[in-house]
Amino acid sequence: MAAATPNAIPASRPLASSVPIEAVLFDIDGTLCDSDPLHHVAFQEMLLEIGYNNGVPIDEEFFINNIAGRSDVEAAQNLFPDWPLEKGLKFLEDKEAKYRSLAKERLEPVKGLAKVVQWVKDHGYKRAAVTNAPRINSELMISLLGLTDFFQAVIVGGECEKPKPAPFPYLKALKELQVSADHTFIFEDSASGTRAGVAAGIPVVAVATRNPEKSLLDAGATLIIKDYEDPKLWSALEEIDREEAKLKKADA
Repeated sequence: MAAATPNAIPASRPLASSVPIEAVLFDIDGTLCDSDPLHHVAFQEMLLEIGYNNGVPIDEEFFINNIAGRSDVEAAQNLFPDWPLEKGLKFLEDKEAKYRSLAKERLEPVKGLAKVVQWVKDHGYKRAAVTNAPRINSELMISLLGLTDFFQAVIVGGECEKPKPAPFPYLKALKELQVSADHTFIFEDSASGTRAGVAAGIPVVAVATRNPEKSLLDAGATLIIKDYEDPKLWSALEEIDREEAKLKKADA
């Protein structure tokens, strides 16, 4: 099996170069569901309670630049550079509880998710969710989206050697699914997650739900889509189908 290493040189390549596809990997927050607004609200409310930023609510730009897609350690250090790390992590733990209460009422899938999930199922590809979110959050979101039986593995960054943007969560997914980086691709939404995928040697389709397209391009995304109904995505998936049909014909 050709497997990427943490020192792999990042390189963007077309999705069709990965045929025959063995697996498709998905981030969760912002990729399966547009959850960032709920995280933003949870942070806003809890930070206001402690008088953060002189009582001025954090805006979306601050949220994207300092929190979205980052590990708990990185977010805690960005928010509270003068706090002991343990105290910052406890704040984030409490914030996650608030987020879960919001998610149970308001979580929605990214537009077209059911269609791409069906495409993956129809092709019989292996699949895993790979996230920096805590496992309790991850499993809740997957359940709320009706995808518990869809994923064959759920990889949590905090349970790996290092979380995203390090490649280890994606490398662990490859190992658990017993697939090759050369025959896998990823759906992500953040620059941090995109860098992790690229560093693992896997092409990344970036879903631009909230993050600036330039940051996703700079991180090495192969393709940037608006959502799962974007014609650019289906053009790329149709190319995969054509290339796989050629391989089958050649092997016949």
